[in-house]
Amino acid sequence: MEFTEVVTTRRSIHEYADESLDDETLRTIFENAVQAPSSYNLQPWEFVVLREDETQQLLREAAYDQDHVTGAAASVIVLGNKDPEAHAETVADDMLEKGYLPSEEVRDDILDNIAGMADLPEQERRVWTVRSTSLVAMSLMYAAWDEGVASCPVGGFDADAVLDAFDIDGERYEPVMLLTMGIPAEDAGELQAERKYRRPVDEVVHFESFESEQSADPAPADD
Repeated sequence: MEFTEVVTTRRSIHEYADESLDDETLRTIFENAVQAPSSYNLQPWEFVVLREDETQQLLREAAYDQDHVTGAAASVIVLGNKDPEAHAETVADDMLEKGYLPSEEVRDDILDNIAGMADLPEQERRVWTVRSTSLVAMSLMYAAWDEGVASCPVGGFDADAVLDAFDIDGERYEPVMLLTMGIPAEDAGELQAERKYRRPVDEVVHFESFESEQSADPAPADD
């Protein structure tokens, strides 16, 4: 699809056809999705793809029993690594080799900056990884739809239950989002309905300064 078609026709789908997603399709989707940007290009994301009934049921229980978690061909746990140094040397060496950095000294300075990020309190590191990992989650939904695969972001879940169910180290990883993915059902309501309301660009885009709706002068009261 053309990009405009991808972004304007994508819907969050809850009803899926009884069709599986093969490894090749999933690989294509993920290969495109991970082109997303991230802070220092550190790519703190990891994905757990669930296609078996047993593992999807475990996730459904952690997602407050939302039925599309088990109705989808694949459910995905999108994790963010809270350790900025996890892949820092590989990334910095690549930047140096490809000329993005002028010298080893600059490379070392960047690694020092990243080490400083790793020493931040956990809450700040959580914010850092959520920011970058959210970028790849949206890219994953667009990449899937480009392949004709629908998706739905799932924000309602018990993060601790997800960590426990799949034996994930919560000291290191943050469950940022869940996604369901699959071929949409022919009668999926979201595909048949008119697109939901989007706030107009003139209302949400501010140039040079910001004035919230709350701070705007109220309309005069009627006499």
